[in-house]
Amino acid sequence: MLVSLSEYAKSFGKSGDTMRRMAENGYFKTAQKIGRNWTIDSAEPYPVRARNTQKPLSVISLFSGCGGMDLGFSGNFDFLGHHYDKTGFKIIWANEISGAACKTYRKNLGNHIVEGDIAEKIDSMPEKADIIIGGFPCQDISINGKMLGIHGKRSSLYTYIVEAVRRIQPKAFVAENVGSLLLKTNSESYEKIMSDFNALGYNVRCDLYHAEDYGVPQTRERVFIVGTRKDLPAFVPPAPLGTKPVTVKEALQDLESAEENKEFSHIWSRANVSGEQGNRKMVADRPGYTIRAECHGNIQFHYSLPRRISMREAARIQSFPDTFIFPCGLRDTERQIGNAVPPVLGWHMANALKKAVR
Repeated sequence: MLVSLSEYAKSFGKSGDTMRRMAENGYFKTAQKIGRNWTIDSAEPYPVRARNTQKPLSVISLFSGCGGMDLGFSGNFDFLGHHYDKTGFKIIWANEISGAACKTYRKNLGNHIVEGDIAEKIDSMPEKADIIIGGFPCQDISINGKMLGIHGKRSSLYTYIVEAVRRIQPKAFVAENVGSLLLKTNSESYEKIMSDFNALGYNVRCDLYHAEDYGVPQTRERVFIVGTRKDLPAFVPPAPLGTKPVTVKEALQDLESAEENKEFSHIWSRANVSGEQGNRKMVADRPGYTIRAECHGNIQFHYSLPRRISMREAARIQSFPDTFIFPCGLRDTERQIGNAVPPVLGWHMANALKKAVR
């Protein structure tokens, strides 16, 4: 007899989320998704999963920031009541030039972050790693920047990801940047970047992702360039969840009555409304607007309260767990959150990549 997956879960004393993840990963023979709901034959025995004894896949992370993508690639965190399991990846070396971002990274992810200019630190990378990841600086490509493309000082830094891959020859690499890389005005930059990555001898693909399609309460477009070694299966992008996007009210409602708390980063800018970008008021029943790194205090306004959103609220919109601590002042925290890859999006990317490299 067909029953809902949640009913099946209750009969074994398991959580519905656990069962759904198992169904999505093919642990059940009779489970099938009908519309938005999963069903299963009630007679199917509960599968006993073998303990995973595989060695973690080693990862080198470049332009790590405060660790958004690294947290996603590591897994084992909670966000809005959902647990994101360990992925099977382990960050063994990371690099970031910002001292404040390194302070946050060490607080949350470990002391394997190496502070300093990648041009000076690249020779200290490990000689071997399974994966290389990095979100190369985007200010010269972003529509909010000067649109200098790869001719700008910062966006040309993608060449260090290329060089790291050339040296280490990992199983795969992931390079992240803003969605505006695909704009016609950036066509020269895009073609050069793709040409350099393709010259490494990997199967390379570039895809645009909408963060709100993956459980992130934010309309954020990002490009991921993924390369896999030619003797491995092709990388298949993670499929969108197919569910209604998480709204800012769903993500932030419990913080409405919370008092300011510096330790929790629940602090906000008092900047007045100005003519600069970033003064929009969020809409309660839709995801938040893109969190920007260089707001200069002009971060978006709360959907119902007479103030700008707090740094903790911005972190929620970026899908950082509440246990992720930002031990810095408001401006540094604002910059770190805005520059980050949403950890939940990174987690989905990691799990899709694992299917190719395992």
